[in-house]
Amino acid sequence: MKLLFKNIKALLQVRETNIPYVAGNDMKVLPQIENAYLSVEDGRIKGYGSMDNCPIGEFDQIIDVTGKMILPTWCDSHTHIVYAGNREGEFVDRINGLSYEEIANRGGGILNSATKLQETSEEELYEQATKRVASVMRMGTGALEIKSGYGLTLEAELKMLRVIKRIRENYPIPVKSTFLGAHAIPATYKKDKQGYLTLLADEIMPQIASEKLASFVDIFCEEGYFSVDDTHFILNAGKKYGLVPKIHVNQFNAIGGVQAGIEHNALSVDHLEVMRPEDIDALKGTNTMPVALPGCSYFLSIPYTPARKMLDAGLPLALATDYNPGSCPSGNMNFVVATACIKMNMTPEEAINAATINGAYAMDLSDEVGSITVGKSANFIVTSPIPSYAEIPYSFGENKIDVVYVNGLPIH
Repeated sequence: MKLLFKNIKALLQVRETNIPYVAGNDMKVLPQIENAYLSVEDGRIKGYGSMDNCPIGEFDQIIDVTGKMILPTWCDSHTHIVYAGNREGEFVDRINGLSYEEIANRGGGILNSATKLQETSEEELYEQATKRVASVMRMGTGALEIKSGYGLTLEAELKMLRVIKRIRENYPIPVKSTFLGAHAIPATYKKDKQGYLTLLADEIMPQIASEKLASFVDIFCEEGYFSVDDTHFILNAGKKYGLVPKIHVNQFNAIGGVQAGIEHNALSVDHLEVMRPEDIDALKGTNTMPVALPGCSYFLSIPYTPARKMLDAGLPLALATDYNPGSCPSGNMNFVVATACIKMNMTPEEAINAATINGAYAMDLSDEVGSITVGKSANFIVTSPIPSYAEIPYSFGENKIDVVYVNGLPIH
């Protein structure tokens, strides 16, 4: 199938060479071609350029997108999209004055989701999750990371990971799986945290490896959950089974988790709402991608990741949704990009870079998606007619997407 998109108002995130990510001042630059064409062949980007050089040849379809822009689909590198039911009751509890920690201490939060998931069949869990996956694809997400962590038993964690595997096999976008058994301490191990960690390392991880159920290993490094020592233990165990480290870190407190992630060459460190100068300094010169989750800050009314300090220090930054039932029940990356601009003082260029090329890096998909580069998957967004790409975050409550293409095919 050969497609030609012509009269593109602006073709965004054009990268002639496949760079892994952008950082610091480079994030302020969003390469583009105005009045452009884009050609697609067999689901891959074939070519692009100015309309002055638009190819004349045989195409199966020619699409005129006059007044519209094209940019890569969003790369959402941090989600918990596989879960059972929801937690709207806790949403009301927070309105009535309870904190996230207080709700968790009462058996809510992650443990609440774990109970629901343990009682839900794999088929029902898959059906619930696929509705969410279809929804985020329509909103422009063309690559997705999904974590376990709402199972907290051997059977339930494997059930989650098998659902993620089915999603990866049945949906056309790249899907990466992360083992997050160390998301919370289950009630049955409340007084034996090391016993639970041993279960994760000695019983669940070997099964994950044998079934090839995950690419990454993650842990919630936070006061009241898992310590820095616990983090070293889990990441070391994961590496024995080929699981690349990621970390939930610095969401409520800074306890040295960023440094632990760097020590293990973590692909990403995620949340980062609380960042000390020494945490920012530690990330300089590393290959670890900081990931901000502004939807979580919005929903929980907690501080936002200090993006401006981090970017001005020369760091890269990725944006993701944290889609989950308790702290961010939304997978809308358009809202994430807008919130990064409105609440984190990121420019539209920085936010788009963070949500595309840097998001792809944060889930090891730099060679596949994240930019308009010849040979990459033809996963891109065609906007509605807009005056500039700043309209996407500016009109935060409106849908500025006309069509989403995945592997060169429109998503309906």
